Amino acid sequence: MATSDATTPESGYVQPEIDVPALAGVLDGEYAGIRDLVRTNLVTHSSVLEEAEELGIDAFRERVREIVVAMAATGQTGMGFPREYGGGGDVGASIAAFETLAFGDLSVLVKTGVQFGLFGGAILHLGTERHHAAHLPDLITGRLMGCFAMTETGHGSNVQALGTVARYDAETREFVLTTPDDGARKDYIGNAARHAELGVVFAQLEVDGTSEGVHAFLVPLRSGGRVLPGVRIEDDGRKMGLNGVDNGRIRFDGVRVPREALLNRFADVTPEGVYTSPIENPNRRFFTMLGTLVQGRVSVGGAGVNVSKVALALAVKYAVRRRQFEANPGAEEQLLLDYGLHQRRLLPLVARTYALHFAQDVVRAQLHEVFSGTEDDPQARRRLESRAAGTKALGTWHATRTVQECREACGGAGYLAVNRFAALKGDSDVFTTFEGDNHVLLQLVAKGLLTDHASEFEDLDQLGTVRYVTGLAVETVMERTSAHKLLERVRDLLPGGDEWDREAGLLDPEYQLAMVRYREEHMLAGVARRLKRGIDQKRDPGAVFSRVQDHVIALAHAHVERLVLEAFVDKVRSLPEGGNKAALGLLCDLFALSTIEADRAWFMEHGRLTVQRSKAITREVNDLCHKVRPLAADLVDAWGVPPEMLRAPDLLG
Repeated sequence: MATSDATTPESGYVQPEIDVPALAGVLDGEYAGIRDLVRTNLVTHSSVLEEAEELGIDAFRERVREIVVAMAATGQTGMGFPREYGGGGDVGASIAAFETLAFGDLSVLVKTGVQFGLFGGAILHLGTERHHAAHLPDLITGRLMGCFAMTETGHGSNVQALGTVARYDAETREFVLTTPDDGARKDYIGNAARHAELGVVFAQLEVDGTSEGVHAFLVPLRSGGRVLPGVRIEDDGRKMGLNGVDNGRIRFDGVRVPREALLNRFADVTPEGVYTSPIENPNRRFFTMLGTLVQGRVSVGGAGVNVSKVALALAVKYAVRRRQFEANPGAEEQLLLDYGLHQRRLLPLVARTYALHFAQDVVRAQLHEVFSGTEDDPQARRRLESRAAGTKALGTWHATRTVQECREACGGAGYLAVNRFAALKGDSDVFTTFEGDNHVLLQLVAKGLLTDHASEFEDLDQLGTVRYVTGLAVETVMERTSAHKLLERVRDLLPGGDEWDREAGLLDPEYQLAMVRYREEHMLAGVARRLKRGIDQKRDPGAVFSRVQDHVIALAHAHVERLVLEAFVDKVRSLPEGGNKAALGLLCDLFALSTIEADRAWFMEHGRLTVQRSKAITREVNDLCHKVRPLAADLVDAWGVPPEMLRAPDLLG
């Protein structure tokens, strides 16, 4: 498709007009009320942005705790808990509140996440009525501060291999928690160093000499601010960022807790010392327990998207007021965003942020449905876990990339702490790591694709996945896992047979979707073939999987990008005709084509792009940037980042 300058009447292009309040309403959606409450609370406590730089680490930690408790009093942080304990009874609203909180200081965000998401969420989802009644009312108000002690120094993502032991003593009807070595110490635990009085501690349960796998226990850590006997806590000290969160290391020296301390929704130990569980298979039991904690991944993914919004709001607003170099002798210096390169740097990131926002809407709705539904649907839970893992990975990587690009786009001014990028960069960098390392999460996504979330899913470790996939013919894998049966129907998509991709218009969403779907399907078939080939050659399954990990990650990445594009296309199609729909259509095209452009080497290697069409896509991306440029300020304003949160006098004037 030929392109022309958007400013020329011959192009037939009419620049859309954005209704900013209406677009903000589309973005805030059904949770506009809770999002506005969070914005109000952020403005009320906006001084924390300065305090983060001015206070010593101990004073800043106390200040962050005060703000978290003050916000809890407004009802903002308790939305996901049942009403009978003082919560809001709305899981979706709790995620929306957390996402919006990412506009502000991220130590406040993370401490909120630790207290109400991880600590509170574990008690809610892994515990039963006795735990709920005893702890949720005080937890929701912040009177009871706690921590989530899963990660160990020697065992990060491999939770099944945790070293902490909880041995049941039938004589006293107690569990005895022990840290056998340094590798088993709990590490990087938020709230542990100063404030947590109670911990949800994950440990290997031993009953009568038999290991029953990892379970969660409620373990008192402090009383009246003093660490209890048998518990040893060290401060992790200063970090790259988030220094308002008191991360610490915990060891247990024969700490005894009553039998009722076991969070027993999925397993229990009788007073006499008999282990019982409604889920017989230990692997399935483990994955079911962990699956209830998926809320954390959904929350962090959404927070990453909103960190990107803050960075882009700063960079775009700066670029529409800062001038540099005159285009012609004697003329006024040119605005930064009028330069094609500056548009190329920032506007595809704006488009991707919008795309990820709408993808986050989908995963939040899935979470709300799964956790609010009256029936337990294992397949729906597995789909949610996969989508949450993938969206979290792409959302947090996007945040890291966007903050860096925006910082550079603001020059020296972006390096000054007052202009927020120092905090954004230092505080959000760990998002790619916590709630699951992104590469590990993408392997989880790919595993689900390869097994089609089959009933065997929970029973499959890495080697089991290889054996499962290679036990099927490659064609069977494709038939079971093909999301769109694309390879069968691609010739029918548009006239022209194999010429379909050359005949289609670049701005046709069906063309854009077909390209990303084809990439996913082709990668999926390729991984299956490589796994089967390795096994047919009698090679070790572990070595076979290791050799294809690059392909596995690429597959998962392609899968999630397809989901993101589908979410964006669906949202645009659902809107009424008008300027906002037209503007989002431009962004959707920009996201789709810049995604294809970024991976054009793959598409050309696999015969889906000619050299000429690849060049046409680049011209179209440039043209779309040119069309989006006059809309950029309105597009970032619609995100509703409170001006007090931007706090960048050098950038915004």
